[in-house]
Amino acid sequence: MKVHRQLFTVSLLPASLLFAACGQMADPSTDDVAGDPGAAVLAQSIAEGAGGPSLNATEAPTGFDNLSNGLATAAEMDAAKDTFSEVELFEDGVGPVFNNVSCVSCHEDPFRVAGTGSQITELRAGHFDGTNFIAHPGGSLIADRATDPSIRERVLPGNEVRALRLTISIMGDGFIEAIDSNTLLAVSNAQPAGQRGTLIQVPVLEAPGQNRAGRFGWKNQNSSLLSFAADAYVNEMGVTSRLIPVENTSNGVVVQGGAFDGKPDPRATGEDDANDIDQFTLFMRSLKAPPRGPITAQVTAGQTQFNNVGCATCHVGSITTAPAGTVINGGAFTVPAALGDKIVHPFSDYLLHNIGTGDGIVQEGGQGTRLQVRTSALWGIRARGRLMHDGASFTVEDAIARHAGQAATARTNFNNLSAANRAALLAFVLSL
Repeated sequence: MKVHRQLFTVSLLPASLLFAACGQMADPSTDDVAGDPGAAVLAQSIAEGAGGPSLNATEAPTGFDNLSNGLATAAEMDAAKDTFSEVELFEDGVGPVFNNVSCVSCHEDPFRVAGTGSQITELRAGHFDGTNFIAHPGGSLIADRATDPSIRERVLPGNEVRALRLTISIMGDGFIEAIDSNTLLAVSNAQPAGQRGTLIQVPVLEAPGQNRAGRFGWKNQNSSLLSFAADAYVNEMGVTSRLIPVENTSNGVVVQGGAFDGKPDPRATGEDDANDIDQFTLFMRSLKAPPRGPITAQVTAGQTQFNNVGCATCHVGSITTAPAGTVINGGAFTVPAALGDKIVHPFSDYLLHNIGTGDGIVQEGGQGTRLQVRTSALWGIRARGRLMHDGASFTVEDAIARHAGQAATARTNFNNLSAANRAALLAFVLSL
């Protein structure tokens, strides 16, 4: 992202309020909860008498079917999907520098299922002076395309830090947005000190002056889906909006207007005259969560191994969203019934960790996050062929082998399993 903001780690509310919405496993009779901080959060919540919302929670709907989770009507979902799938043209404001021309260009896998991830990566770059990361001129994101060859972005000399970022699935993200920030903090507090994730606060673009716990993007650079939509529109397609009305530069050189842009700036409300970012947001909020694959005896045994070796410390199996009616996003959004009190199984804590694969890029949260990345959400992983934040791992075993730092113990524990137990754990992951 090229809109840079200095952020910080915070404590959010007193302990008595930390568990207003908390994680639980859907069916303790079939799910092994040992080692899952989500289960620990639920247990403490109930012990403190604050477990009401979770006790009323129901499972979030799942499916690779492009159907609404209940938030949007069928007609609204179809219209929002059409906007999400629409190819942007030069006269619509694409560019001057950009990566692609539609949301589904990067979010459609399995094919014809809009909102999932893909094999598409983006490039980021900058310089590390031994103490601090310094973003590349114009911002760390290096656009792959331009409306004119003369303004094509390239990595400039002196920017030795280069990193690829794999496109993340956005299925189920309406539920993730609806998780109370204090739930994420409670999950962090339930983790062992050596594996504790970092929670950062990021600005909510639609609520100026308001911050919220980041959860979207590999660096948790966004906390709301509307902020994410505006961010992606300008950074990935070069289309400005009411929330981000200024074009990106080309390697730090202003290129908006004139022959480079089919919809010249400046414009008070940006190039998004139809407020497509609202349709993008409705579509994302209305997406179901990724469905599970077949659950066999081996898969069930594998989940036990997954928890026992410590994977579930960060890849949290179950979290419960805030109750319907909860006001979030700095007062800009109220959790609706379709998203509130829902149990989701993302297998992520949505926190930042240093697991030895950090790309050296700082976006949000300050220099302390340079080597940290957000825990990859494993739901839907069976539909992916490229793994980790850079897409450079091609099997689950390869991905596990790269885990170091805060994940080194889990990796060692996996390596020490018998061949049968390793196979079971891998079968479990590939059932997600």
